[in-house]
Amino acid sequence: MLVSDQAKIPRPATLRESVIEAIQELIVSGQLKPGQHLVESELAELLGVSRQPVREALQQLSGEGWVDLHPGQGAFVHVPTLQEADQLLAVRALLETESARLAALNASPEGVQELRDLCLRGRAAVEADDVEAAVATNSALHAQVVLQSGNKVLAELAAQVARRVRWYHTPVARQRGMTSWDEHQALIAAIEAGDADRAAHIMREHTEHTRSSYMEQRAGEPVEPVQKPVRRRRPRSI
Repeated sequence: MLVSDQAKIPRPATLRESVIEAIQELIVSGQLKPGQHLVESELAELLGVSRQPVREALQQLSGEGWVDLHPGQGAFVHVPTLQEADQLLAVRALLETESARLAALNASPEGVQELRDLCLRGRAAVEADDVEAAVATNSALHAQVVLQSGNKVLAELAAQVARRVRWYHTPVARQRGMTSWDEHQALIAAIEAGDADRAAHIMREHTEHTRSSYMEQRAGEPVEPVQKPVRRRRPRSI
């Protein structure tokens, strides 16, 4: 007997998955800085869990490129290389440009209103100098554009890179400031007007501005975390 996916009971997140999610958010929000040493006991105390799920989470995050594990030194927040950032932001531009084009053809009035509401919230966050809220609202607005595209496969692909895009956007959010939300407003107007070509053009320019800002800010910075030297004991003389 076959059972449809709709009949399946959602599986609750395991403790390890919750710890992974929490550490990722600490990294994305900038509370854990690129290159920062991650001490299991400190993370366990911060998150209110034992060291075991933290150790398991760091192992998985290492495989996903969020954390670097160095034998004898420990775990460190990954420092994205310029090439990594450039490639991911280029892929993001391709996905979201197409999302904007499709959104202009398929967006509902309710979807457009949601975009307008998010834009107002984003402007308010910038005026309050609330970078965390501005970044979160920016992510929500871009996700809504993808949702309004009506393309589920495109939405799944965009979701895969969304969190890392937030990580790259956070350092330049204050620099982009209100200009970013002016671009959002122009994008929403194009989507509401059903102008697919203009919506795609605005989104392409918008994502390129963010990519350029990030790359300019990273220019001249070290591309790898500075590791602390490991002290080795001298062998005892006999």
